[in-house]
Amino acid sequence: MRENRLLAQLREGGRLTFPDQLRLIVQLSVPAIMAQLSSVVMQYIDASMVGALGKQAAASVGLMASSTWFLNNMCLATATGFYVQVAQYIGAGKEMEARRVTGQGLACGIGISLALALTGVLLSPHLPRLYGGNADITGGASAYFRIYAMAVPLILLNNLAGGALQSSGNMVIPSILHVVMCVLDVIFNFFFIFPARTVSLAGSAVTLPGAGLGVAGAAIGTALAIACSATAMLYFLLVRSPALHIRSGEALTFRREELTRAVRIGLPVAVERGVINGAQIAGTRIIAPLGTVAIAANSFAITAEGICYLPGYGVAAAAITLIGQSVGAKRRDMEKKLGWMLTFFGMAVMGAGAALVYVFAPQMISLLTREEEVHALAVDLLRIVAFVEPMFGASIVIAGIFRGAGRTVVSSLINLFSMWLIRLPLMLLMAGKWGLKGAWYAMVIELTIRGILFLAWLYGNGRKAEAEAI
Repeated sequence: MRENRLLAQLREGGRLTFPDQLRLIVQLSVPAIMAQLSSVVMQYIDASMVGALGKQAAASVGLMASSTWFLNNMCLATATGFYVQVAQYIGAGKEMEARRVTGQGLACGIGISLALALTGVLLSPHLPRLYGGNADITGGASAYFRIYAMAVPLILLNNLAGGALQSSGNMVIPSILHVVMCVLDVIFNFFFIFPARTVSLAGSAVTLPGAGLGVAGAAIGTALAIACSATAMLYFLLVRSPALHIRSGEALTFRREELTRAVRIGLPVAVERGVINGAQIAGTRIIAPLGTVAIAANSFAITAEGICYLPGYGVAAAAITLIGQSVGAKRRDMEKKLGWMLTFFGMAVMGAGAALVYVFAPQMISLLTREEEVHALAVDLLRIVAFVEPMFGASIVIAGIFRGAGRTVVSSLINLFSMWLIRLPLMLLMAGKWGLKGAWYAMVIELTIRGILFLAWLYGNGRKAEAEAI
């Protein structure tokens, strides 16, 4: 494939022209963007299907969104500590070491994810009340989060296997599997959320089976779809990957230096995501007293906003691969160039997505809810946040660039400062005066400042005369 040739040139010290660099970024980013967009589609599927049950059901899922993100992000942090090393080893031509790190990641990931799952299950009865949810939504919220928590081992294996494949340069297979996961999510949700019903098909009455589990059914459907994707990811990683498939005679071994490096890379990511999620949870606590309509509108607007920001995470995934392999190949000449190109590309992609979201906000929210009050408020929120998406994109992609270089501490500090010392105080102030819209205006201010800080960090590192990776 063309992308493999260009990556090989990068690793082997070959010259890459500007068009080559841009082509490589696009080739790696587009499949990753499609994978991220598929996750938006999955969120839309859950939100629209649950939304058909009414605003209470939608609010039940929305109330727990920050907690499900926390579980996802802890899985991401664990996986990142290992697959960044995979990218660097592949870049250095050390495929055996890359396989060894992959095996260690899978083994450690299983243990960590089981602990996360148990913690989530134990907390599930208490979190909805802690967040200030009304009595009419806490039961559904608790059931949804409990089932979702039980799927955490599958989520982590899916992240780790997909991340390792991407780090080796294979962006296509993970993208295809994410799309398949979305299709399966529709199918499973259809049967688990709704009860059995009779429909007319070609003039004949047909009875469709259904479990009628409502909000809990959405969690079950999602978990089953993730299970199918994780199984396929592991197959392509351990059996089909040219660089990473299991070799006879290579037993699983643990290396202290690689485990230490995984902690050094992954722990700041975990802290960073924990800081962000902690602030999101605190934000949920600020929004919850505004009522069921506000909770539902906030949830739907965040889901729709994913059209803008999740492609940025796709570019960040490409950044981890490109910068990681550049570091492994000691191509410091390419790190700065690729870093800025990736940043501007991510900002452009998110800016284009933001323009579409601003224009088509009413249609997007119509797919999620028919409640007029919820619809109107969610549309306003989307149009408020659209203007800041390019700056949000800068922070997302630059964090990916530094993760690829194995440097993750500063992004944690920036997010700690930005979320806790800027966003939350502003939310408390502005939500009290202008309600949910005020909370989103606070988010816009904070994301702008965060983007500026990340751009300054990238610029400052590019100016350094040190012989180190950006």
